[in-house]
Amino acid sequence: MRARFLPLLLAVLSAAAIAWPGNAFAQAQTPKWVEPPDKLPNVQGADPTRNLDFLFGALKVAPDDESAKAIESRIWALWVISESDTANLLMTRVKTAVDGKETELALKLLDSIIKIRPDYTEAWNRRATLRFMNKEFGKSLADIREVLRREPRHFGALSGLGQIMQQLGDEKRALEIYRRALEVHPRLERLPDLVKTLQEKVEGQDI
Repeated sequence: MRARFLPLLLAVLSAAAIAWPGNAFAQAQTPKWVEPPDKLPNVQGADPTRNLDFLFGALKVAPDDESAKAIESRIWALWVISESDTANLLMTRVKTAVDGKETELALKLLDSIIKIRPDYTEAWNRRATLRFMNKEFGKSLADIREVLRREPRHFGALSGLGQIMQQLGDEKRALEIYRRALEVHPRLERLPDLVKTLQEKVEGQDI
């Protein structure tokens, strides 16, 4: 995963700094940025890594969308909670700031969380999301890189990376990344249909 995506991210960071296509948002349909649900289940009492391995295995064989959503929520519950009470408190303030459309405050809080706990993957992912919403695409990509270094299975970050590639006009790489996301989470919302659409567009192109 690292070998496959990190060179790609570095190359795109350079490209994004040079230009951003004016008609990017008029291109092919993109999925909604994947974020944790508002209500998360309580997950306690076991090694989070072992739980994640089990949950990701279950996610791949979920028999229906409802089951997949329930498993996805448990994964988010493990991702969202850090081992630092301070970081957890600040993350609740991030949510409040985002809900109040105080994006700059949310970004400053996330900067503080990452300084306190640079191993807290979800702080990097939240900052990537906000930077994407602010159209700070290079910075968003840099944060996504940090997420995927720590958790290559992060389907939210993979989906976000695919969106950025698609909006940059690189549909071939977007398709590759979306497929990787579906390997991790086969029932990720909207992605199966999007992959079919992109596959039709990419096939036969002289790339």
